[in-house]
Amino acid sequence: MQTDVAELEKLSPKDRERLALTGLDLEMKSRCGSFFQIDQDVVHTSCNVRGIEVLPIGAALEKYDWLQDHVWKAVPRDKDRYTRYVARQEKPQGVVVIAHEGSASVMPLQACLFLLAEPVQHVHNIVVAREGAEIHLISGCASSVQMEHGAHLGVTEFYVGKNAKVTSTMIHSWSAGISVFPRSAAIVEEGGVFLSNYVCMRPVRRIEMYPTAHLVGKNAVGRFSTIVVGTPGSHLDLGSRAVLAAEGTSAELVTRAITTGGTIISRGHILGETGSTRGHIECKGLILKDGIIHAIPEIEGRRTGTELSHEAAVGKIARHEIEYLMARGLDEETATATIIRGFLDVKISGLPVVLQKQIDDAIDKAEKGF
Repeated sequence: MQTDVAELEKLSPKDRERLALTGLDLEMKSRCGSFFQIDQDVVHTSCNVRGIEVLPIGAALEKYDWLQDHVWKAVPRDKDRYTRYVARQEKPQGVVVIAHEGSASVMPLQACLFLLAEPVQHVHNIVVAREGAEIHLISGCASSVQMEHGAHLGVTEFYVGKNAKVTSTMIHSWSAGISVFPRSAAIVEEGGVFLSNYVCMRPVRRIEMYPTAHLVGKNAVGRFSTIVVGTPGSHLDLGSRAVLAAEGTSAELVTRAITTGGTIISRGHILGETGSTRGHIECKGLILKDGIIHAIPEIEGRRTGTELSHEAAVGKIARHEIEYLMARGLDEETATATIIRGFLDVKISGLPVVLQKQIDDAIDKAEKGF
């Protein structure tokens, strides 16, 4: 399916502005393909890279019989009430991205999931990178400014083949009354690399997510980077998990969390199931206004030869740091903003420049409102 983007162009200027905050590029200047879904309607799919397909899930399942082996395997359909709800839908919606053997995209694919009018949006996405393939995805999830209440239920399954690489960058821009329940997991084979980046710096009622990377092949790599802000009234229960199930696998979970009055629960878990494995968790929190940051790092080793570590810190901006910058000519507000920006500045190894810039832009726009 490929259509023009007329449906998106009908959106109000304020809604289009909100979508822009998630990294949506309507002009496709820095994207190689797109998938747009408004409520439950898929309005656009396209990809101009040979060997990479972007399809609605229904069309993909009709086209490829083998895809049935990738449905509800990484994420069990009975995982919880939210996955059961999505699995019960007669006509599932969502995107399937297939990078066939040896294919690669220099520019990222974009996926936009927009909640416009319906009370609940449900999606089931599948991403498959076959042997030697490389793809970069940027997902922008948002709700209309007119939506006071609603929910988004999203299931995403990643399958990273031998020596393949998948980069998934998700930027959320919801409304203060929206509840969000992503459920995602990745299965990474020998030599595969899975990079997951998540940014949410706008008001939202509730987010619950705990993505997992199952590193099942020798020397597979998983990295999660999370940057979140908890505003007053927000409850963010999130984190990431990695299972080191084969020799030579490694994982890194990095979180930067700021509360301006909301609650953030930051979970991290690395399980070393076999030897010759390495993992590290790093969680740093900053309290700008009274709120809650609860860091829960867990490392679990089951074999000799696994090396796991973690560090967590929660604090405030040190007065001496502000005074140091003020002594060099900055006013207090600018000095504080500079420190916050530096705290959030997470450079992600292996991330394309265009995606790192997208994350930096999202941070800059949100930081101006603190």
